Amino acid sequence: MHLILLGPPGVGKGTEAEILKKHYQIPHISTGNIFRELFQQETEIGKIAKSYIEKGQLVPDDITNEIVRQRLYRDDIKNGFMFDGYPRNVAQAEALDKVLIELGMKLTAVINIQADDELVLSRISGRRVCESCGAVYHTKNKRPKVAGVCDICGGKLIHRDDDKEETVKKRLKIYNDQTAPVVGYYKEKGLLVTIDGSRSISDTNDQIEEALGELK
Repeated sequence: MHLILLGPPGVGKGTEAEILKKHYQIPHISTGNIFRELFQQETEIGKIAKSYIEKGQLVPDDITNEIVRQRLYRDDIKNGFMFDGYPRNVAQAEALDKVLIELGMKLTAVINIQADDELVLSRISGRRVCESCGAVYHTKNKRPKVAGVCDICGGKLIHRDDDKEETVKKRLKIYNDQTAPVVGYYKEKGLLVTIDGSRSISDTNDQIEEALGELK
């Protein structure tokens, strides 16, 4: 199973990816997580990525594409993979096509999870993340047992700069301007499956697994 999850930030791609990863036993590749690991390690490429991410901007294609290419050459993707947050524009989609050809792989499907901007803004701006283990909470939908403290490891919950309202608005504009055309790119290839992401997590997952079951 070789999958891509598309959709605006905050639509639930990361949550859905975790469910599908367990169901299909394939690695979940999130470029956002890769970049955060790199700048937590204080690598040069991580510092560059951080400067863009904190402004709500996209990391330049050449940096992102090379990191993705290196990731796809690891042994754990032999039985499949699932991208979340990549490709973000048509140029990246074309770069991914080239790497897949090198590896002799083909995409199974591109899952496009949709939701309107107001819902997305509410979901992201209320998000809080544990700075120690990365667990995600929400001020309305998934509150920790103790305010500001992670249920899992006791770490401090933070409001990341890229989750703040003004930054989210910038991210949504970038998505609508640059990433939405990727939907058309994969639709022309006959790979697109569109899902309603405004409902519950379980309902969204049911829609996806039903669609993927029909593709087997």
